[in-house]
Amino acid sequence: MNRQPKTINPISLGRHSRNCTVCTHEYREAIEREFVNWTGPKAIARGFGLDRASVYRHAHAFGLFANRQRNIRAALEKIIEKAGEVEVTSAAVVAAVQAYAKINAAGQWVDRSEHLNLNELFDRMTVEELETYARDGVLPAWFSQTVGATPNHSREAENDT
Repeated sequence: MNRQPKTINPISLGRHSRNCTVCTHEYREAIEREFVNWTGPKAIARGFGLDRASVYRHAHAFGLFANRQRNIRAALEKIIEKAGEVEVTSAAVVAAVQAYAKINAAGQWVDRSEHLNLNELFDRMTVEELETYARDGVLPAWFSQTVGATPNHSREAENDT
């Protein structure tokens, strides 16, 4: 069986607007805002007296899915917000918070990373500091402060408390 790919006909916005129950709805802007803010089409339809298919057709006709995808932070905010109200795993909440932190206002995923060249830090050490490190395994104080909390540094902090 030889199937041809389905062609997508461009939508006539004029025809759509005349026949669309969302376009003619008095709360059209609110409906579109709810959709872009990740409220489910079923809930939108129920809340505004529409049918789910109408919400989907309208969203496709006006390209609301692209706006919705750029607004992924709104969906993550809903997950994070509900964490105290429903039974979720802590891993799910942490994952949502991590994802939320990596998405900028434009809805783009931004991986933030820090790179540290330890060779450059060792090159900054004096001969005496290098000899002390080789003999005793002790790094100079400025080295640990530059790198951040090292395992030895963390253990020292625990012993101080």
